[in-house]
Amino acid sequence: MTIYEFLSDRLGKIIVQLCCTAAAAFFLRITGTSSGVITLLLLFMLLIYIVTQISEYLKCRRRLSELSALMQGLNQKYLFGECAPPPRTVYEQKLFALMRSSGRAMIGAVSDAQASMQEYREYIESWVHEIKTPITAAKLTCRHMDPDSRRKFSAELSQIEAHVERALYYARAESPERDCIIRQADLADIVSQAIGNHKTLLIQSQMKIETGNLNFTVYTDRKWAVFVLGQLLQNASRYRSNSSPSVLLSAMPCGRQVQLTVSDNGIGIPAHELPRVFDRGFTGSNGRLRGGSTGMGLYLCRKLASLLEIDLQISSREQQGTTVTLTFPAKQPSETLQNCKTNPY
Repeated sequence: MTIYEFLSDRLGKIIVQLCCTAAAAFFLRITGTSSGVITLLLLFMLLIYIVTQISEYLKCRRRLSELSALMQGLNQKYLFGECAPPPRTVYEQKLFALMRSSGRAMIGAVSDAQASMQEYREYIESWVHEIKTPITAAKLTCRHMDPDSRRKFSAELSQIEAHVERALYYARAESPERDCIIRQADLADIVSQAIGNHKTLLIQSQMKIETGNLNFTVYTDRKWAVFVLGQLLQNASRYRSNSSPSVLLSAMPCGRQVQLTVSDNGIGIPAHELPRVFDRGFTGSNGRLRGGSTGMGLYLCRKLASLLEIDLQISSREQQGTTVTLTFPAKQPSETLQNCKTNPY
């Protein structure tokens, strides 16, 4: 609180007090009191008033500083009313009582909202697991169809399965401690499983898969990492070039980390859209042109990568392709520290 704010808050009282003092001086003057006595009396009253106001200002400033420091030190700001020091005046007692009532009401509302969200996430997870059964049954049923119908039906089922999987991981990302387990994992196995999970889509897209050196051990959650790679492979298939589409997956050591690069030769991303590709729901011009895009794939990739402490970077040029670089925590430091920048096109 500044002196100006302090005086502005008390301006009405100051004006009233000045008017009362002037009236008292006028009364003393008309009753025959000498002007010298009145002047000394006014100076004495003014001195007392200034000292009193300075003392009040310093007391208010210390109190506000104390309360501000308490607020700054709280991680959960809504608990301020419960943690505030004992009130010093009757006015503060009434004010803090109202503040605590408000805080308790908000804490109750927050707890109810968290419980509701938890129930919703649990429902989504159970729904995802239940819907996988009819999807699997539909895949078995389509084996008895003619080749052309089976290929089309399998493609649609794969799309449904991909959307269901995204819904599952979107729910899990809100409470990672329940499902995410960080441990040593073989990078080659992660890549192999991600490719295997999407082999139908890759084959139908006539996507050529090339792999470089992947013999590295990283620290991550294998299942979540497979999902992230799967989203990148789906994007590469969706936004592939019309001739000889391909994806290259390669890795290299980078100090105490391992850098996995996923590069395709697809249609690329416009430069002005690149900063927004990780925004939730952003589909971009390519997504709107081709249809079926939800804008959730790369958003989930960034969110899960952040939870796994994986640095995820993307670079792209239109009609040349896209490169996504994932930097994993590694098992141990590499012997040679290599250049860790994202390889641009």
